[in-house]
Amino acid sequence: MITSAIEIITPKVTDVLVTDDTLKVDLSDGRAISVPLAWFPRLIEANKEERSNWKLIGDGFGIHWIKIDEDISVISLLTGKPSGESPGSFKKWLKKRKGLKSK
Repeated sequence: MITSAIEIITPKVTDVLVTDDTLKVDLSDGRAISVPLAWFPRLIEANKEERSNWKLIGDGFGIHWIKIDEDISVISLLTGKPSGESPGSFKKWLKKRKGLKSK
């Protein structure tokens, strides 16, 4: 019996766009992935400036939003995995964020 290994190559992020309801990520293999913004509560809470202030991490296999401390990997987008943040963690973050805004 002959078996052959399948090489899976994960594409890298080439561009990111966050709208009021969608996260769109362009990939190096030509695909574009659009997912509901509701999958990422921190991005929903972010303002336009914060949403546009992202950088590539992990050699382009992930995205980091600096001011809201959100990280999203290409693999999680490709597999349809929303944010894994617990409701308790999000509530803590939101409380801290609202406290910082009022100062």
